[in-house]
Amino acid sequence: MMKINLFIFSILFLSSGFVFGQLKYANDKIKTGADQTELYIPQLKGKRVALIANQTSIIGKSHLLDSLVKRGINVVKVFGPEHGFRGNASNGTEVGDEVDKGTGVKIISLYGAKKKPSKEDLADVDVLIYDIQDVGCRFYTNINILRDVMESAAQYGKEMLILDRPNPNAYFVDGPILDMKNKSGIGQFPIPIVHGLTVAEFAQMANGEGWLENNLKVKLRVIKNANYKHDMLYKLPIYPSPNLNTPESILLYPSTCLFEGVSLNHGRGTDYAFTVVGGPMYKGIYNFNYTPVSMPGRAEDPLYQDQVCYGLDLRQTDLEELVKSKKINLEWMMELYAKHPNKARFFDRSIHRQIGNIDYLAGVSEFKEQIKAGLSEEEIRKSWEPGLSAYKKMRKKYLLYK
Repeated sequence: MMKINLFIFSILFLSSGFVFGQLKYANDKIKTGADQTELYIPQLKGKRVALIANQTSIIGKSHLLDSLVKRGINVVKVFGPEHGFRGNASNGTEVGDEVDKGTGVKIISLYGAKKKPSKEDLADVDVLIYDIQDVGCRFYTNINILRDVMESAAQYGKEMLILDRPNPNAYFVDGPILDMKNKSGIGQFPIPIVHGLTVAEFAQMANGEGWLENNLKVKLRVIKNANYKHDMLYKLPIYPSPNLNTPESILLYPSTCLFEGVSLNHGRGTDYAFTVVGGPMYKGIYNFNYTPVSMPGRAEDPLYQDQVCYGLDLRQTDLEELVKSKKINLEWMMELYAKHPNKARFFDRSIHRQIGNIDYLAGVSEFKEQIKAGLSEEEIRKSWEPGLSAYKKMRKKYLLYK
């Protein structure tokens, strides 16, 4: 059997209800779709199954692949997303195909030369099972792969089963709606930065709103989370990706991933990515400092590698207040722009080989112009309407949970 070292991914992630700081997590109440094996394993008997999975695909403490094979389910292949089946590839790194050593099951990468299953890939498949933990942001690419797999399933007449998981950022909806002129690999749908959906709810939206190629519709079956509501906080039992490796990083991610599109380091090359932001140019302006280094599998070439960066330590953020606000934090971006000694370079990511684009991350081209012009947070947020309110109304059609 395949042995994935879940302990490595699970450090700092306790498995049941507890308080982290002042935040109260509801893990002891919630049962994920995957954990409710009695609702779907009997229907898999005699079928040829393909998984869309990674290291977060677990039943209890066992990996989904191991569990299904042990129960006699015929898993014929696995499709892996960004960061790979085991979740150990850096962001944006192409991942190759492989064979799982424990089970002999072929693993086909959907984050390399191939973006979705081909007709040949699905010729020996009856049902596709999607079970990947998401973090609820438009620029987290798993929902792109979900849509792509849905397209293939619809095109070639395969049914699709989604084992739903809680979204740790489902307690709010915020951000500008993507202007489709800024469509990219990190934003492909007309949704806000924080969409407030579980993957099953998103799949229903993609189906219902005609986001599949040629307006295809896939036959979906969902195993819902039990005892779950959107306002419940959920502490992920497994890291969803190499740099989202703490509870703080996951809650800060909707705000701090925007810094991927400016000329600052946001913690890549440290053990606390997405929770610090800075650069060498802030020396003498901020006291807090850190030094990014090359970290294979996480950040091989981080911005300002081996240079002392000065800036904000967002690990000191009052997460209880952040959650209560139900908003993306814009103040950090506004402050760092205001204090940057060379503002003309603030949004210039061309200084690094991994070029980011704030227009793609924010989803609208006017965001950077608003920051440059010194608009207030209230003025920026006003520009997100009426699109954001219209999205919230549309979203209600697809909700599976209160």
